[in-house]
Amino acid sequence: MAMPVAAEPSFSEQLVSAANERTQADVTYDGRYIAIDYPGGDVPAGIGVCTDVVIRSYRALGIDLQQLVHEDMERNFDAYPSQRIWGLTRPDSNIDHRRVPNLRAFFTRHGESLRVSDDGNNYEPGDIVSWMLPGNLPHIGIVSEQRNELGQPLIIHNIGAGPQVTDILFQYPITGHYRYDGDGLAE
Repeated sequence: MAMPVAAEPSFSEQLVSAANERTQADVTYDGRYIAIDYPGGDVPAGIGVCTDVVIRSYRALGIDLQQLVHEDMERNFDAYPSQRIWGLTRPDSNIDHRRVPNLRAFFTRHGESLRVSDDGNNYEPGDIVSWMLPGNLPHIGIVSEQRNELGQPLIIHNIGAGPQVTDILFQYPITGHYRYDGDGLAE
């Protein structure tokens, strides 16, 4: 009798697995500006912020958000908040992809921008969620396959203590809900 063939993991499952791997890394929260290689550049492995969890998880699947965000910003700079928020006049491949508002703009432009909801069932593993923390601090994370005792999804993110899986989905105002599988880049 033939053994059943295991199904190839979906993109979302692969992304969640890569994000869960990030929680095993010893990372100090550090968002300072650092010059990095391009493309494929990264800050030192022992440091990072919330965006680095997302960036490194996608990179583990061969998707370089540094390059994708930078190239899209070069073509469509006015579609990004860099001028309005930081007073920039051109893209900067060292930092643009590490800023939550820029990732939100990128995912809105090239992924699926989903409805923000107060129903945890609307958030699927591998979805990207952004929040506004107290003090107007933007934050971003990846929806986990794990759920709390009420059935609400947990989030893989770095809010200051390194990458971890925690129950924060509804602790702060949600500013965005996205799904991005690496396809859908527009010219």
